[in-house]
Amino acid sequence: MEIAENAALIVIDVQNGFEEESYWGPRNNPEADRNIAGLIDAWQSSGRPVVFVRHDSPKPDSPLRVGQPGNDFKGYVEERRGKGGGPELLLTKSVNSAFYGTPDLAEWLERSGIRQLVVVGIQTNMCVETTARMGGNLGYEVFVPLDATHTFDLTGPWGWTQSADQLARATAVSLHGGGFAKVVRSAELIAAAV
Repeated sequence: MEIAENAALIVIDVQNGFEEESYWGPRNNPEADRNIAGLIDAWQSSGRPVVFVRHDSPKPDSPLRVGQPGNDFKGYVEERRGKGGGPELLLTKSVNSAFYGTPDLAEWLERSGIRQLVVVGIQTNMCVETTARMGGNLGYEVFVPLDATHTFDLTGPWGWTQSADQLARATAVSLHGGGFAKVVRSAELIAAAV
């Protein structure tokens, strides 16, 4: 695996509000936070760019709404902001895709000559998947280390339910099999970024 010197790590919505199990339900992949932290460390120590994305929910009952403690980044992410040798961007959004945030992600990537993206964070099947799909559609080479994402059980139409693991697996198959992104493991990316 070849990772460009300017490949951007996009850290999606790693916020305190996602710790509220009573709101979101059961989650999967308890190792996600450790793997996200490891990727941020690898990117920062190699001088590669990191984009920190925060979801500012407009929903009045959301733990992610502005002004609530849940809107803040998790401690291990906040501690790492501003610590890298490479470029860094803080982006806010209120929808699933980081490409519809402020400032304009595509414009920042273009200006920086970035063509490779690594997308990590929360939720696997929502904002991570949507950002990865859009990145693929826009012509970027996208990597999604599945073990650096997590999601929650979900109920859809007709009472159909999917566990967090089932949703994560469906995302991996859709992204990888559909050609939107290469689904990999964090350790592979960290080894390639050294």
